[in-house]
Amino acid sequence: MSLKSLHLGAAALAVVFGAPSAFAQPAQNVILVHGALVDGSGWRGVYERLVAKGLKVTVVQEPNTSLADDVQSVHRAIEQQTGPVILVGHSYGGQIITEAGVDPKVSALVYVAAIVPDVGEGVGDLFEKWPSPTADAFKSTSDGFLLFDPAKFRAGFAADLSKGETDFMANSQVPVSAKILGTKTQHVAWKTKPSYGIVAGLDMAVSAEAERSMYKRASATVTEVPGASHAVYISHPREVADVIAEAASK
Repeated sequence: MSLKSLHLGAAALAVVFGAPSAFAQPAQNVILVHGALVDGSGWRGVYERLVAKGLKVTVVQEPNTSLADDVQSVHRAIEQQTGPVILVGHSYGGQIITEAGVDPKVSALVYVAAIVPDVGEGVGDLFEKWPSPTADAFKSTSDGFLLFDPAKFRAGFAADLSKGETDFMANSQVPVSAKILGTKTQHVAWKTKPSYGIVAGLDMAVSAEAERSMYKRASATVTEVPGASHAVYISHPREVADVIAEAASK
């Protein structure tokens, strides 16, 4: 048997059984994954707080072109890390880290106002089960991408941020491929790895009720941020960073 075969076999066992020996020490690496319509710059406040705590932080700029492309962007970032990794996903980023989190280097998952799919579920399936309060705010482009109506952006996505900030976000959106809505999840890391969930109490994009239900299903450790919008990672960076640091310390 080749060394490559032995390595792949060990990796497969690590995914299935959680590889406790691989996480003998707390994680020093954090990877932050943005959701649809935004880019990684919104993580700045969380990034700075985690770095101040001594953690090595990477912000992924996934393209939102397909689930496969977005997951590969995260795998590319995981490859660059030495030691255990905490994956953090906001919104649609929750599906991305659910898939990418089966990597043996990943020790825990943190969902931030995020979707948490099971095997065979996509974004569309979850929004059928738990309807989004702002489902009618999405607009389609001629080439199959989705945008959030700029006129509805602040109320539906980031009501606890300033108008100036949300005007900029609304006019600098990263369009998301509509085909992602129907792409089913194939690998589910939360079944074998510790998970943490942050509920944004006034979330008008995913809804707090949906977040609580999905986090409960995943047996996640839950933190509530009562007055937060869907953009909780921007408006409440301290609370979000504290949860991530807790996950890294285990």
